[in-house]
Amino acid sequence: MNNYGKKEKHTQPNNPLHGVKLVDILEYLTQNYTWEDLAGQVNINCFKSNPSIKSSLNFLRRNPWAREKVEHLYLQSIKK
Repeated sequence: MNNYGKKEKHTQPNNPLHGVKLVDILEYLTQNYTWEDLAGQVNINCFKSNPSIKSSLNFLRRNPWAREKVEHLYLQSIKK
């Protein structure tokens, strides 16, 4: 906390995912790829079977290994 009783935000200038919400990542990816394309890039069932943002968020929040792959795809796609 600072002298005024407010929490200070810690910045992470070298982290391109800092401040980016998982829902924003999924919305970006689904605007730029079909669910079928996403399933081909990241082999997870939430992209294959009745895909939705909500089901994908639930799965990715419980499975860090899958979230890491989706974040990697996001980083690759924003660099293009």
